[in-house]
Amino acid sequence: MGWGRHRGVWKRLMMGLASSSIVVSGGCAQFSPDGGMSLVSDLSTAAIGQPAAKIHDEHDAAAAEARVAELLSRTMTPDAAVQIALVNNRGLQAAYNELGVSEAMMVEASLPPSPTVTLSRLIQPSSIEIEAQILQNVLGLLTLPRRREIAEDRFLQAQKRAVDETLKIAADARRGYYRAVAANEQVVLLRQAVTSAETVSDFAKKLGETGGMAKLDQAREHAFTAEVGGQLAQARLTQRLERERLNQSLGLWGVQLKYNLPDKLPALPAKPKFEDDIETEAVVSRIDLEIARMEIAILAKEFGLTRATRFIDVLEVRGIRRIEKNKVTDIDYALGPGPTLVRTETQRTEKVRWRGFDVDFQIPIYDFGEVRTRRAEETYMGAVNRLIEKAVNVRSEARQAYQAYRGTYDVVRHYEREILPLRQIITEQTLLNYNGMLVDVFQLLADARARIDTNVQAATARRDFWLAKVDLHTAVLGGRESGVAPTAVAAGSGG
Repeated sequence: MGWGRHRGVWKRLMMGLASSSIVVSGGCAQFSPDGGMSLVSDLSTAAIGQPAAKIHDEHDAAAAEARVAELLSRTMTPDAAVQIALVNNRGLQAAYNELGVSEAMMVEASLPPSPTVTLSRLIQPSSIEIEAQILQNVLGLLTLPRRREIAEDRFLQAQKRAVDETLKIAADARRGYYRAVAANEQVVLLRQAVTSAETVSDFAKKLGETGGMAKLDQAREHAFTAEVGGQLAQARLTQRLERERLNQSLGLWGVQLKYNLPDKLPALPAKPKFEDDIETEAVVSRIDLEIARMEIAILAKEFGLTRATRFIDVLEVRGIRRIEKNKVTDIDYALGPGPTLVRTETQRTEKVRWRGFDVDFQIPIYDFGEVRTRRAEETYMGAVNRLIEKAVNVRSEARQAYQAYRGTYDVVRHYEREILPLRQIITEQTLLNYNGMLVDVFQLLADARARIDTNVQAATARRDFWLAKVDLHTAVLGGRESGVAPTAVAAGSGG
C-alpha cells in the first residue's frame, strides 16, 4: 500500500497527538508556592513544637540572622537551641533544597513526553526532496497518568524525609545543649571541690610546719588536691569540646559564639512520663516507618506499571510528510517558416507530495519482559522485608528508650532523695567529729573525696536523664539516628 493513498493520515495523526497531549498536560503538576514546605512545617510543629523554615533569598537569610541574634542575646534554653538550629543549620537547609529538587522531578514526570521533529532537505541536480517527521512516544502518553501518580507519591515521601531530617537536627540540638550544660555543671562542682581541697591542703601544710603532721600525710593531702585539680582540667576540656559540638549543631560561628549557657541542668519533672503501650505509639507515629510504608505502596504501583508494559518496551508513532520537487522539461515542435520544425523547450517544477506514518515498537522477544518484571518483583519484596525488619526494630528501640528514660529518672531521684542527703549528713558529722578531735584529717580527706565523686555522679545521672528524654522522643516520633545506643547503655563515664 503506497504512502500516497494515506492523504489524510498525517493531518489526523498530528491532530490526535496534539489533542492527547493537551488532555494529559491539563493535569500536569504545578510548583507549589512554598516548595512543599507547608506540610513539612505543620508536621514539624506537631512533633517538636517548632515550625520548619526554608531560607529562599537574602531577605529570609537576614530575618533568620536577626532571629538567631535575638535568641543568642539571652541565656540559652533547650527550645531556643532548637529554634536556632532550624533556621541556622545549613545542612538542614540543604535537605530542604533536596525537597525542592524532588518537586521539580515530580513536575517533570507529570509532563507528557515531548515530540521529536526531524527536518531534512536533499538536493540532486534535477530534484529537491524535503521531508518532515514528527515522532511521539505513545507509550509514554498512555502511561502518563500512572507515572504522574507515582511521582506525586515520591514527592510526598520526600516531604516526609524532610520532616525526619528536621527532627534529627532538633534532637541533635537538644542533645548538644544538655551535654554542654552538664559540662558546665561538672566544672562548677569540681571548682568548688578544688577550693575545699586547697583549704585542707593549706591546713595540712601549716600542721606540717608545726610538726603536727608527718611529711607522708602532707604528701597525701597535696596529692588529693592535685588529683582534684586534674579532674577540673579534664572537665574544662570537656566543657570546651561539648560547647564546640553544640556550636556545630546550631551552625554558629564568629560573633555568634559569644552566648551564655546555664551552669546547671533543669530540674527533673515532678513525675515521669508513663507509657502503657510505647510500642504501638512508635509504630503508628514514627516518620521513618511511614516513609518505608510509602515506599512499599510506590513500588507496588511501579510493579503494576512494569507488568502492564512488560510485552512492549517502546511504542512510538512517526508521522511523515515528504515533498519532492523535480525539474521537468517539456519539448514542443511547431511548423516554422518553410517546411521546417521548430523545437521549443519549457522548464517547469513538478511537486510530488507523500504523506504517511510508521509505528515503532520494541518487543522483548528473548525474555517477554520477564527480566524487568522479576527485578520489580524482587525489589518490591525486598522493601516489604525491610519494612517488617524496621517495624521490629522500632518496637525494640521504643522499649529500650522508655526503659532508659524511666531508669535514669529513678537513678536521679535516688541520688536526690537518698544518696546526696546522706552524704550531706556524713560531711556535717565528720566535720563536727574532726572539730571535736574524734577523727583525724585523713577521715576528713576521705569524706571530701567521696563527696566529690557523689556530686559528679549525680550530675552525670541528670545529664543522662535529659539525653534519655530526647532519645525517647525520637524513638516514638522519628529523627533517630540509626545505630544509636540508648543513653542508659552508653552512660557510665562522667563529664
